[in-house]
Amino acid sequence: MRKTYKLYIGGKFPRSESGRTFVVDGDNVALASRKDARDAVLAARAAQSKWAGATAYNRGQVLYRIAEMIEARRAEFVALGVPDAEVDATIDRWVWYAGWSDKIAQVTGGANPVAGPYLNISAPEPTGVVGIVAPASLLGLVSVIAPAIVTGNTVVVLADAPQIAITLAEVLATSDVPGGVVNLLTGRHPETAPWLASHDDVNALDLTGVTDPELAVEWERAAAGTLKRVIRPSGATDFTADPGLRPMTALLETKTVWHPKGY
Repeated sequence: MRKTYKLYIGGKFPRSESGRTFVVDGDNVALASRKDARDAVLAARAAQSKWAGATAYNRGQVLYRIAEMIEARRAEFVALGVPDAEVDATIDRWVWYAGWSDKIAQVTGGANPVAGPYLNISAPEPTGVVGIVAPASLLGLVSVIAPAIVTGNTVVVLADAPQIAITLAEVLATSDVPGGVVNLLTGRHPETAPWLASHDDVNALDLTGVTDPELAVEWERAAAGTLKRVIRPSGATDFTADPGLRPMTALLETKTVWHPKGY
């Protein structure tokens, strides 16, 4: 009997509300619908404030736990065709971002010089709910999810490698990641991405996994209607390279606070 890979929404594994599936390498995979995308956004929004309100140390510990669980389930990813070297790089990528959880605010924020009896402090805050069209590889998938969630955002991910993505979702579900922080949808991107791009409650759109320039432009235009921040790499991304801080800072907002001295 074929295994059925379901969606991952709100920390649970539901079937598509339409009941549709498609076959990938002999397995049934849920075919997400517009309603599933809306449900995923609702779950991400409900989880965002609590996740952003958690301490940076706590978010880092959760990411470390994800890395440990991927190591424990290495054989499953290898069986899906992920090379050992890519599994190692994926574990390292989670650990790398986990280490930045309590440091990114130190680097991107700080006190500003003011000519007056005031304190002026700038601090980074998460953008909110991020829609992601993910690359097909495990390392690429992790390289777009990790920088978003380590900074306090929640995500709705349109996954291009369904078996790998849902196996990763099984890891997330057993790694202390609160339900709704990461939501994974499998299916046809041209069917669900436009609704994600135009959704009023999605704050940013990451098009790293889009390979069709015409679709990328179409979804950018859809995002413009709600003034979303859009991330769209200018060329092919080398996920094995040092990612730098840009994937994190691109999904942060800077809040500046004034406070009189002596109070």
